[in-house]
Amino acid sequence: MFSFAFLIGIYSFIIFGLGITGNLYTNNVIILTILLSVSLFYLVLKSVNLTNTKNGIKNLVKTRELKLVITLIIFQVIVNLIGVFGPEISFDALWYHLTLPKLFIERHMIYHIPGNLLYYSDFPKIGELFYIPTLIFSNEITAKFIHFSFGILCCFVIFKISRKYLSNFYSLLAVLIFYSNLIVGWQSVTAYVDLIRTFFEIMAFWGFLEWIESKKTSWLIEAALMVGLAISVKLTGFLSLLIYLILIVILKYKGGLKPILKYCVIFTLLAILVPSPFFIFSYMNTGNPVYPLFTNLLKFNYIGFSSPVNFIRESLTLLLHSQDPISPIYVIFIPIAVVLYKKFNKITKIFFIYSLIAFLLVILLPIGDKSRFFMPYLTVLSIGICFAIAAFKEKKLKIFMIAVIFLLSVVSFGYRFVANYKFVPYVFGKETKDQFLTKHLNFMFGDFYDTDGYFHKHIFRNDTVLLFGFHNLYYVDFPFIDSSWIKKGDQFNYIAVQNGELPERFKFWQLVYSNSINHVNLYSLGGVKWVY
Repeated sequence: MFSFAFLIGIYSFIIFGLGITGNLYTNNVIILTILLSVSLFYLVLKSVNLTNTKNGIKNLVKTRELKLVITLIIFQVIVNLIGVFGPEISFDALWYHLTLPKLFIERHMIYHIPGNLLYYSDFPKIGELFYIPTLIFSNEITAKFIHFSFGILCCFVIFKISRKYLSNFYSLLAVLIFYSNLIVGWQSVTAYVDLIRTFFEIMAFWGFLEWIESKKTSWLIEAALMVGLAISVKLTGFLSLLIYLILIVILKYKGGLKPILKYCVIFTLLAILVPSPFFIFSYMNTGNPVYPLFTNLLKFNYIGFSSPVNFIRESLTLLLHSQDPISPIYVIFIPIAVVLYKKFNKITKIFFIYSLIAFLLVILLPIGDKSRFFMPYLTVLSIGICFAIAAFKEKKLKIFMIAVIFLLSVVSFGYRFVANYKFVPYVFGKETKDQFLTKHLNFMFGDFYDTDGYFHKHIFRNDTVLLFGFHNLYYVDFPFIDSSWIKKGDQFNYIAVQNGELPERFKFWQLVYSNSINHVNLYSLGGVKWVY
C-alpha cells in the first residue's frame, strides 16, 4: 500500500513538473497516465493472491454480524455513488478545485493567477493535479469519482491497520464508524481534496505505528514522507507534522534528548521536503512561500485562543453542532475509552493520544467550521473506539453499543440518501445536465451556468468576455478574462456582469442579453474590440 501511495504521489509531482515547464499537453498526460496504470496494475498483481483472496472473503462473511456490518458499509457506498455520478454543484469545487485544473489545461501550463479570486493557484495542490487528467479525458464527474475512490482507499487502510490488532468484525466496525460520518458522505460526492489528504494521513499513521513497533528508522521516513504528501494536498497537513513531533517527544523521552532531536529533525526535514516544490513555486511568483497566507486575502478569527470558555464552546460545536456534522458516536464512546485507558497497551494508547492532540490543534485553528479539518483524524479515532468496545467486558452493554453504531449508520444512510436524491433524476436519465444545474446551482451565491445556451450560440473562439461579479468559474465555457486578473493591454469585445452593476467606465456599453435565472447581463459595443 505504501508503494501505491508513493506512486500516485510521484505521478502528481510529474504532472506538476509538466505544468510549470509549459508541457501540460494531452499526449504527455496520456503517456504518464498509461505508465501509472500499468505500474498500479503490476502492484495489484504482485500483492494479491487470488486463491487467498477468495478464501479471505469467504471467511470475512461467515457470520451474521459480519454480513450485517458489510451490508451497512455497502449501503453507504451505494448512496454516495448516487451523488458521485451527478454534476458538481459544491461551492469550493466550482470555485477552485476544478477551475484551476481547467485553466491550467487551457494554457497547457501551471501558472500564478493574480488577483483576489483564484489566489489558491500557488498553494500546494496535488489533489487538484489529480483532476487534470480527469478533465482532459472526461469531465467533473470523473473528478468526483477520483475523490470518492480515496474515501474507499481510506476504508481499506483502516481495515488493514485494525486487523493487525482486532478481529474482522471490529475492523469492519471501525470502517463503518468512519464511513458513516455525514462529513465523509458529503465529501465523497464532491471534487474536493480532503479525502485525498485523509488517505495520506492514515498512511502516515500506519507508518508511524510500524516504526514504534519495529524501531526501524525506514518506517519513520515513510511516515514523514506521507505527511509531506498530506501537506502537498492541503497546508493544514502541517497540523500532522506537529502531532508526530509531539508524539515522538512523548514516546521517546526516556531515551534522552539526543534521539528525540534526531527523530524530530528527520521527520521535519522530510515532511517539508516533499511539498517544497510548491513553496518554491509560490515564492518565485509572489515572494511568499505559502501565499496567500499572511496576506490580506485570508482573514482569520482566532476564537479558540481567546479564552477557555471559547475553547470549550468551539469543542462542543465541532463534536455536536458542526455545519458538516461528524458522528455522535465519538461523543458517546469516548468516555468509555477514558475509563478503560489504563488497561490499554502502549500501541492502543497511541491511537487516543494522537486523536486528542489532533482534536486540540484543530480547535485552535483560526477558521470557522472545523469538521472538514478534523475528518482526516477520524480514521484513527474510529479504530480507537473499536479498541474500547472490544475491551469492554459487559456483554449486554457491548451489544447495545454495537447496536447504537448500527442505528446511527442507518440514520446516516437515510440522511445521505435524502441529500443525494436530487441527483437521481439525472443519474437515471430523467433529467438533462442543463436542467439539473439550472435547478440546483446557487446563482445568487457565485455559481454560473449558461442556462439557456445563449453564450454557447453567440460567443465564438475569437471573442473574449470580460467578467464582473462572477465567482465560481468552472462552468464558464467561453473565452473570458476575469476582472480580478485583467491587465493593461488585454482585449475583449463583451462584458458580462453577474449580480451587480456595470462599472461606471463602461456605462456606455449596450445591453445585448439578460438572464433572470443566472442573473447575468451581457454588454457589447457591436463587436468592437476594447483594449483595457
